[in-house]
Amino acid sequence: MYVRDAKNREEVWLLDHIESMGLDETAFRSRDYVVAVDETSGEKAGFGRIRVHKPDDAADVCELTSIGVLEGWRGQGVGAHVVERLVEYAGDEGFDTVYSLTGEGAYLAQFGFQRIDESELPDVLRERLEAKRDGSDPDAVSLSIDVAEFRMPDRFREAFKRAPEGRDEAGDEESPEDFGIDPESATYKYDTGR
Repeated sequence: MYVRDAKNREEVWLLDHIESMGLDETAFRSRDYVVAVDETSGEKAGFGRIRVHKPDDAADVCELTSIGVLEGWRGQGVGAHVVERLVEYAGDEGFDTVYSLTGEGAYLAQFGFQRIDESELPDVLRERLEAKRDGSDPDAVSLSIDVAEFRMPDRFREAFKRAPEGRDEAGDEESPEDFGIDPESATYKYDTGR
């Protein structure tokens, strides 16, 4: 199991799973995502995104968002390693702090994310928090972490090393749907702005 940058051809796969999981797809760009992949079967297990906000009147802000793990892969450290890779990426890009607006605060707290008061959020994220509460995540709260404070619990490392324990072999053969093509009508499922 490993985590890598998403590829352009995975846009439809990402959009399908974001939609089915009810995650935030605002300002979708596949290059902002990472994907967890089983190296033996090639099966995709999970994904996540770092969104960089570039307000005109303030410093850039880094937001961790849209973390999703496919049902058969949950409990195997996939999400933890997606989060780890995204926080590492944020640090590599020069961000000291990563924010998250989510109803899953207890999950992120395991890595060192701490709840912060909404008044401490950069303006662009206060607006995002309101929008998330009105849309995809009514229970969203604001969290942040200093990149240097991120910690991966050992149990997630061990689970990730053993993944895919207890799973049937599954291939990752591509189908027309993976490329956004509806085979019944030969049309594209999503408009990705291209």
